[in-house]
Amino acid sequence: MLTRERLRHDDLELLRLLAAGLPADAVARRLGLSDRTIRRRTRAICDQLGVRTQIEAVVWAVRRGLL
Repeated sequence: MLTRERLRHDDLELLRLLAAGLPADAVARRLGLSDRTIRRRTRAICDQLGVRTQIEAVVWAVRRGLL
């Protein structure tokens, strides 16, 4: 099981924005990154957590008290 230390602060911020319901393009603008970078980072987070979708990643983090 992963802990807060295994998810970078940037990863948690990305998940927080997704949890707030922002679409990837809005997250990208807010973080000053490209849409492609956000999609790639979201996929990497999902792979790291062993989940399939960004919704599952958000739920994973919420259930563990990270968000």
